[in-house]
Amino acid sequence: MRGYVAATAVAWVCVGLVPVSAAATEAEPMVVGEQAQAALPPPDSPTLFTTVELRWPTQGNVPGVEGQTYLYYMQSDELRSVGLGQFTPFDETLERVLLEDFQRLWNTGLLADLAIEIIDDPYPNGVAGKRAVFLLEEAERVRVVTWEGGDEYDETEILEALERSGIELRTDSQFSPHVVRQTEGLLREMYGEKGYQFAEVSHEIAAMAGGPKLVRLTFTIDQGPKVRVADISFVGNEQMSDRSLKRQMKNTKEPWLFSFITGRGTYKPLGYEQDAVALEGHYRNNGYIEARVGQPELEYLDVSEDGKTLPVRLRIRVDEGERYRVGTVAFEGYEVVRVEALREIFSDVRPGEYYSEEALRDAFLEAKEAYGSFGYYEMTGFPEPVPRTEPQADGLPTQIDGNPVVDVTVRIQEGEQYFINRITFVGNDTTHDEVIRREINMVERGVFNTEALQYSVRRLNQLGYFEPLDEDNAIQIEKRPGFDNEVNLTLNLEEANLNQLTFGAGASQFDGFFLQAGFTTTNFLGRGESLSFMAQNGERVKNYNLGFTEPFLFGRPITGGINVFRRDINFINQFAQSSIGLTTSMGLRVKRWSQAFLSYSWEETEVTKLNPAFLNPDILRFNPFLQDSLLIGHDGARTISKVTPTFQLNTVDHPIFPTTGKKYTASFEYAGLGGNTQFYKPTIEGIWYLKHAPRLSIGFRARGEYISPIGSTVGLPIFTMLTLGGDFSLRGFDIRSIGPNDPFIVHADGTTSGSGLVIGGNKSLLFNIEYLISIADPVRLVFFYDAGQVADFDQHFATDLFRTSTGAEVRFFMPVLNVPFRLIYVFNPQRGDCPNGASCVLNDRFRPQEGSLFKFAIGTTF
Repeated sequence: MRGYVAATAVAWVCVGLVPVSAAATEAEPMVVGEQAQAALPPPDSPTLFTTVELRWPTQGNVPGVEGQTYLYYMQSDELRSVGLGQFTPFDETLERVLLEDFQRLWNTGLLADLAIEIIDDPYPNGVAGKRAVFLLEEAERVRVVTWEGGDEYDETEILEALERSGIELRTDSQFSPHVVRQTEGLLREMYGEKGYQFAEVSHEIAAMAGGPKLVRLTFTIDQGPKVRVADISFVGNEQMSDRSLKRQMKNTKEPWLFSFITGRGTYKPLGYEQDAVALEGHYRNNGYIEARVGQPELEYLDVSEDGKTLPVRLRIRVDEGERYRVGTVAFEGYEVVRVEALREIFSDVRPGEYYSEEALRDAFLEAKEAYGSFGYYEMTGFPEPVPRTEPQADGLPTQIDGNPVVDVTVRIQEGEQYFINRITFVGNDTTHDEVIRREINMVERGVFNTEALQYSVRRLNQLGYFEPLDEDNAIQIEKRPGFDNEVNLTLNLEEANLNQLTFGAGASQFDGFFLQAGFTTTNFLGRGESLSFMAQNGERVKNYNLGFTEPFLFGRPITGGINVFRRDINFINQFAQSSIGLTTSMGLRVKRWSQAFLSYSWEETEVTKLNPAFLNPDILRFNPFLQDSLLIGHDGARTISKVTPTFQLNTVDHPIFPTTGKKYTASFEYAGLGGNTQFYKPTIEGIWYLKHAPRLSIGFRARGEYISPIGSTVGLPIFTMLTLGGDFSLRGFDIRSIGPNDPFIVHADGTTSGSGLVIGGNKSLLFNIEYLISIADPVRLVFFYDAGQVADFDQHFATDLFRTSTGAEVRFFMPVLNVPFRLIYVFNPQRGDCPNGASCVLNDRFRPQEGSLFKFAIGTTF
């Protein structure tokens, strides 16, 4: 039996180098040089080190890694005796070199086993020689990794999780038991997060052809049953009901009707830990500062018949403690802000009231914003509640109204005041720096105002020139090296495609079939100017438009624009309207989020192709103003010259994909400066967006309009009368289908009376609500409800006259065309008394409006 040094972590140090008398007989070993025969060592030489030999006896001497790779880690091959005066004694020094080579080879991780044999290798002249034989067994090399069982994750998701966790499981790498254990542990955690707490993961290694030590590594996943919450109960909650506590738990809930879609009801231990923290926070928000929530007692029931579900009952123990009232509120660590200002910020934390951690947290956020506006962006703080357990020397009570008292000390660490050294923009390949800089409400060498920072990011988002920016993380803040109290700001931008060059054809409810060509940009040549040209020729709409807007006239926040147009619209089965005109406007930024505009427009409109029903003498006889509205006797034309002041406040975060903010608009159209039609028309509109969750938002719109003739104008032209219907007001109704009309009635005998033609009214109300779900960056699912009505001069608004639409739409953004496309399914619950009522709403084919329909549209409702 040969002597050797075993490849274990410490055994080789103890065994040392053991000589043997017989040479190994393995086939084709790797020998680094042979004895030098031309120059033999002197006869009186000591025992010499002749050479190094590498063998892979368990692999048929076929290495998976090139032998030169191993020699790279070795020094003994350079000490072998090669003659010409270089003869190396085999002594303790050489043994240390061999042992160091051994350790370096083992540390490579390429080997599963390693030993050194020392064999006799005498010279022909009788001088004793020793040869070092390294016996190597390489670790298996993983050529292929496969995954079997388990259907919650695909291979891509598993590999991404491994990368995030820093686990280096790679093909064409050495097999590592440590990495395999890490991978199995990660898989168990991943399946535990999906509710499979009893998932089992194992692995198997199988040899593969194609080379030595090549293996296939297979992980087998038995996910077992999913643990589902059958019931949740609490013990010890005397002041809080089970129902109120369950509402605080976001991850651990009992199943409900749509659990098969939402996954609600799955038990996840990590999710419960988060819920326990939320429950304790809920108690502290209500004054129970000592409340504790324990681990749940789990009672597992019988596995379902199909073996896929394991119900569990949760019994959660709660120790509420006493409810505390606030005693004194003190502040420490403040120097920059006066204590009176801090007391105002923390005004919701009032002595005598119940203690609330939520009120303190909100106050700290407000205080951080206040400090940030002065450049103290590193300000931090924390509350220190101290219960009064002993009588106070100053006579302060230990109880208020029977409740124990807690004194709160607000400790503030203000930090240093910072100033801006440099503001840098990255990624604006088209947009000029000055276009961005004029929206940034901060200056270099000025105070670093975090409130102005958030305002600036929202202003940039409102422009729509760039992909949406995160208001909290859009700007990178770095302290200037080598300088105190200075920061550099870097804004990373991604240009949006705002140049829209279109040639094509299409169809929509409003336009019908159409051909169009045009160019539109809201960032012309990167200077922030808007330029548009469009020529559209369709069966219902012909539109020719040229417009230009400069948002910063004379280097100041003054907007100036001009627009000339020619527009022909064919309202099916009603009339055709042809208009030509121009509009000029001037706007001025009034405050941070508000602007005032003044516009003048001149428009000449002709009405043709009147439906013969409009000309029915009976209709005209009973409506003395209708003839004037239809421009009969006016050569079918009217000229309107009007001026419109508008005030707008807009904090909506993005023009195409809004999630938060509000927009108020008030305008007053006055047509009395020339022309032959005089009227006034006030309009008020409010839009609100509330972020419900990171991907969920709620949008509201309310709009009211009123129009009335003045001066010599008695009847208003039909094209100025107010109507509703269409994709931008009530989505389930056709355009211009809602409003005062000539009643259309189907009598019991099947005969009809009235035309159903919509004339329009002089006042309208419109309400829209949307629940917006972001599926992915360019796609949204929108649930909506629309309601509106139009009343005539002699009518009042009435609840039974509201027309409503509800439904869902998929809204997705087309980057090439730069407009949102919409697929809408709509249901009309209130569409009048059809088919036999005077209030029945007709579609553009003069049939009762459908109860439900599917349609395609472009743009957004509001």
